[in-house]
Amino acid sequence: MKKVFTVGVFDILHIGHFYLFKKARELGDFLTVAVQESEFIKEHKPNAQMVYSTDERIFMVQSIRFVNEVVSYSNVDDIIDKIDFDVFAIGPDQNHEGFQKAISWCKENNKQVVLLPRTEGISSSALRNYLKDK
Repeated sequence: MKKVFTVGVFDILHIGHFYLFKKARELGDFLTVAVQESEFIKEHKPNAQMVYSTDERIFMVQSIRFVNEVVSYSNVDDIIDKIDFDVFAIGPDQNHEGFQKAISWCKENNKQVVLLPRTEGISSSALRNYLKDK
């Protein structure tokens, strides 16, 4: 069984997230999604305006048919060696230092890293701006 792993905040779910989960699941037989903990986000991005709690976001992601398992995490480079997976699916915006460490760990441990494209025209930031203007 080929296992796929991806991570994110997933605060305002939108069609791009569903496409991400679908594409990630197509890379293997089992998809684990890690949802970033609200406390960590608030600590490192004090101006972030979260809509949903960690538990609410986990519930929503668990409800998506492409997803087999959901866990929570703080730092991607801390969880990467705690999950059993073969493929690490990431987005083009996931490139900060923690992701660089996670990608290096994957290379050192014979894990495939697959860059999945963004869905054009949609993002959580764009939705927040749209809703703010309403």
